[in-house]
Amino acid sequence: MAEDFSVVVLASDLGIDARPFLTRSDEIDEQENWHDCPQYLGDEDFSDLDLLHFFTLQGSDKSGNRIFRVVGKYFPARVVSAERLKKYIFQKISNECPEGPFCLVYMHSTVQKDENSPGITILRWIYEDLPSEIKDRLQVVYFVHPGLRSRLVIATLGRLLLTGGLYWKIKYVSRLQYLWEEIKKGEVEVPDFVNNHDNVLEHRPLTDYGIEPDPFHLTEVQSSSFSLNKYENSWVS
Repeated sequence: MAEDFSVVVLASDLGIDARPFLTRSDEIDEQENWHDCPQYLGDEDFSDLDLLHFFTLQGSDKSGNRIFRVVGKYFPARVVSAERLKKYIFQKISNECPEGPFCLVYMHSTVQKDENSPGITILRWIYEDLPSEIKDRLQVVYFVHPGLRSRLVIATLGRLLLTGGLYWKIKYVSRLQYLWEEIKKGEVEVPDFVNNHDNVLEHRPLTDYGIEPDPFHLTEVQSSSFSLNKYENSWVS
């Protein structure tokens, strides 16, 4: 008799990583509950990831939640495995913020999907594997500079993939000026490229939706008709 099997259809054009869905169930059953083994986590050296500064503890928001700043551009998705990322995040939270409420400030500015994004299903897998105590302490995720694609993916698949209340904790922050309504300036360090991207969005708001109205900055070039008229006047005189 043929073995039972299942088929999982994924929307690959939305950039969803299929690996968590394709893990064999018998392999999952054999794995230990890793977050109950602090000695095991303590044996791994994460100094290389610390040097990247993509996940760092900062100050507090106005509600008193400690801030973990996440800079998407700093994360090398091509070379860091999902398993190692999961262990690193758990170790950072457990060691640096072992109790009390906390929040995430995720800076999505200039993130490239292939280079910096682990995928929404990987993030869901990491979140679901965290102890319930840590998930309960996470109060809000400030999503800074969300692009059109990110908004569409979360809006269409968020309720399905982001379980455990994570979907309702996401708060979009389109400009840094709105972030300062939730967090005092100085409580979280903003990289220069994030400030520069914010200025671009402020002057060309359609960039929020993936539309570059003047990619060659032609509006800054002097009008040719003006130049021709100038020379015509000189000939007449």
